[in-house]
Amino acid sequence: MTHVFHSTMLREYDIRGVVGDTLTEADARAIGRSFATLIARAGGRRIAVGYDGRLSSPMLEAALVEGINAAGVDALRIGMGPTPMLYYAASTEDVDGGIQITGSHNPPDYNGFKMVFQGRPFFGADIQRIGAMAAAGDWESGEGGSDSVDIADAYVDRLVEGFAGGAYRIGWDAGNGAAGPVVEKLTARLPGEHHLLYTDVDGHFPNHHPDPTDERNLADLRKLVAERSLDFGVAFDGDGDRIGAIDGEGRVIWGDQLLQIYAAAVLREHPGATVIADVKASQALFDRIAELGGTPLMWKTGHSLIKAKMKETASPLAGEMSGHIFFADRYYGYDDAPYAAVRLIEAAAKLGKSVTELRGEMPAMVNTPEMRFQVDESRKFAIVDEVLDRLATAEATVDRTDGARVLTDDGWWLLRASNTQDVLVARAEAKDAAGLERLVAAIDDQLAQSGVTRGETVGH
Repeated sequence: MTHVFHSTMLREYDIRGVVGDTLTEADARAIGRSFATLIARAGGRRIAVGYDGRLSSPMLEAALVEGINAAGVDALRIGMGPTPMLYYAASTEDVDGGIQITGSHNPPDYNGFKMVFQGRPFFGADIQRIGAMAAAGDWESGEGGSDSVDIADAYVDRLVEGFAGGAYRIGWDAGNGAAGPVVEKLTARLPGEHHLLYTDVDGHFPNHHPDPTDERNLADLRKLVAERSLDFGVAFDGDGDRIGAIDGEGRVIWGDQLLQIYAAAVLREHPGATVIADVKASQALFDRIAELGGTPLMWKTGHSLIKAKMKETASPLAGEMSGHIFFADRYYGYDDAPYAAVRLIEAAAKLGKSVTELRGEMPAMVNTPEMRFQVDESRKFAIVDEVLDRLATAEATVDRTDGARVLTDDGWWLLRASNTQDVLVARAEAKDAAGLERLVAAIDDQLAQSGVTRGETVGH
């Protein structure tokens, strides 16, 4: 017996598809059996399984567990919850790995799988191996069983363990995603005054799309903060591993700006520590980390890549522009948005300033949003290589960590190929509008030399 996945499903950091089209129950069964086979061959015997609030998630979870059991491995079913609750189970329960069924911040008809293998991220070549094993029918056989456990309260208890923050007036927008019930339990355990939006889980996402990095999705939270004169607001994506935030004046606090706040607090406890951010982050962040006595490290975009780099460098804190924030300081090193919200409350108390003051002190930079535009899959990496070759002969100041990040007197610009889609990603940041215009013109010039025109921005 063999199984072949749709060509678009096996991504760099996870497995993802459109339910009923590129993703079916048979796919879930094959993923479970392949992953469980790898666990069994590594001496493991039990896998934690969780799922988000999407309409298709229970069906896929049942099929996934069937596949795990068919390889002779047991499943520990933790039920519906955010992805970090699955990571928590994989870190604290007697299991050898974990799988979360989630479509993250994608449209409602998508779903997918995020995996942890014996405490480490499972991505890249690991995911390709799942496909190769299924195509070859290279599976173990057996009869595994399954148990169910409710760990939501234990997980929330862990979120507030050792809490040292103050009492603030906060808005919380769960976006009808899987973090909703956790947010209800969490805010009941925190001091202060809490105003909740959309904590009922609804896979139709009737109020707004659950992606807090798109400013349009923060409109209701901004209105709540303004109407109630709250101190700040936080929002979560569909599976609760990415955080968004606004201050008391309604200004967005982007992922790299949140990292500035976290770094100021964490570096007090860990002087000189390495703080990691992805290549899309502001230069102001890297400068601020250095100013605080930390060691800034720019790294590749991708939550699995960041987690692996954190372990390698013993970094206590890392993050991405996309709102994935990772704490290995007093926590487990994975991206957990409810925990990041708790740490934002703590950071304000520790630094002795309001979140609005902390946001207001940051240098005013002029930047583009993340510009994503479609190119042919076969050309996306080649275009970046061509740009890098031209920049080398021009003796430009280039960081090649992940694509081309070019430093100029105006600021910097970035061009990189997405690992998960047939798109190029560009971003630029300058000290003023005229400088930004020159940086964007430089991106367009390089693209034109490779026969590409920057089209309209496409979704994730």
